[in-house]
Amino acid sequence: MTAARPAGPDGAVRGGLWGAFGGLTTRGRSFLAAGLAAAVCAYVLGQPDLLRVGLLLAALPLVCVTVLHRTRYRVTASRRLSPQRVAAGAEARVRLRMDNVSRLPTGLLMLQDHVPYVLGPRPRFVLDRVEPGGKREVSYRVRSDLRGRYPLGPLQLRLSDPFGMCELTRSFSAYDLLTVVPRTEPLPAVRLAGEAPGYGEGRHHSLAQVGEDDIIPREYRYGDDLRRVHWRSTARYGELMVRREEQPQQARCTVLLDTRAEAYESGGPDSSFEWAVSGAASAVTHMLERGYAVRLLTDTGDTLTGDGGDGYVAPGHEAADTAGLMMDALAVVDHSEEAGLGRAHDVLRAAGSEGLLIAFFGDLDEAQAELACRMRRRSGTAVAFVRDVGGDGAGGSADAGGLAGAGVAGGSAGAGGSGGVADAVRLLQEAGWAAVPVRPGDSLAALWRHATRGVGAVAGGGTTGFSGGWS
Repeated sequence: MTAARPAGPDGAVRGGLWGAFGGLTTRGRSFLAAGLAAAVCAYVLGQPDLLRVGLLLAALPLVCVTVLHRTRYRVTASRRLSPQRVAAGAEARVRLRMDNVSRLPTGLLMLQDHVPYVLGPRPRFVLDRVEPGGKREVSYRVRSDLRGRYPLGPLQLRLSDPFGMCELTRSFSAYDLLTVVPRTEPLPAVRLAGEAPGYGEGRHHSLAQVGEDDIIPREYRYGDDLRRVHWRSTARYGELMVRREEQPQQARCTVLLDTRAEAYESGGPDSSFEWAVSGAASAVTHMLERGYAVRLLTDTGDTLTGDGGDGYVAPGHEAADTAGLMMDALAVVDHSEEAGLGRAHDVLRAAGSEGLLIAFFGDLDEAQAELACRMRRRSGTAVAFVRDVGGDGAGGSADAGGLAGAGVAGGSAGAGGSGGVADAVRLLQEAGWAAVPVRPGDSLAALWRHATRGVGAVAGGGTTGFSGGWS
């Protein structure tokens, strides 16, 4: 939730007194014109009573303008957005608060907050008289099916006096940002056989695994357990030495997102590209929850976020914050103009073969499929989801039976996808990838469960498919 922010240095709307006269309504202008006309006639005809009436008619709109001009400087506004980050399709609440810090009551207040059209219609509110020192709060909801970063504001305020002589419209300068992140799907917690050290039961490795001679001791520190004292090293160095604690090895995972414009055909919230972005977001969230240091890589060779030079974000007590950084990056990722996956391949080649690789590919021709195969050689275990772009709009579901019907069994892509995606999946499987084709309507959780079921066989190398097929 964001803190309340005023419109300007003093939290008030701006404008000059002379500019306020431009807010005179038709009634106010008529009163002013009638008053001036009456004053002229009284001067010509020598009628002092008519002069007093004319002055009264002319003074009323002038007094209204002056009072309203003073009042607008003493009206402050603030906005609170809760939450600031929402998933696509979810709602956020915006609360507006108006404070009258003057000694005079306000007239009618009409509020309008500017929001992008994808979040819904512009909210409008009418507030009746606000007493001196009083406040009013209103709220509205915003929702978007499209991920992105959207500004809320500035707030527009229109004031009018009780006589309807003047209306002033001014805009506050403060605005807030609503981040709509991709939808994420919970993934089943399966054990990835053949994965890099540091996952699950094999996460902690001792520095000493062979024998007493391989133990690397250190000096005793206050609070160390005396049962860890290494007496042989103590006698050798002449001071109390203890065995080192087991050091955890941080498991790493790279999530590769193919953003090439030519790799996807349709657009919109249900397009194949949005499915790939949502899948990458789900994989990032899942791997961070499982204790991995995650790097989010695109086909341009850029890491979308990272707190280190290698682009990895490590989990910890701030795991939710690090996942939020990834989600913010995915909220605004767009198509690239890259012709191939060469830059991503160069980054993976320079990074070495440590850790898992999870890739979300669009359309892969033969050249790009062979390049993706070479990416697998630089990674310990690799899982690929290849989108069947040619099947967009064909419908379908990815339950257990649907996946078996897709033909991804016994190491072949089968007839579940188009010829291009079937050939790409076959090449990836032959190179050691756990690759599955993705059709419109497929569930990522079901694809993840069945893909990771064959990782153990694929990671061993030399196999061309999933052991045992789909079951």
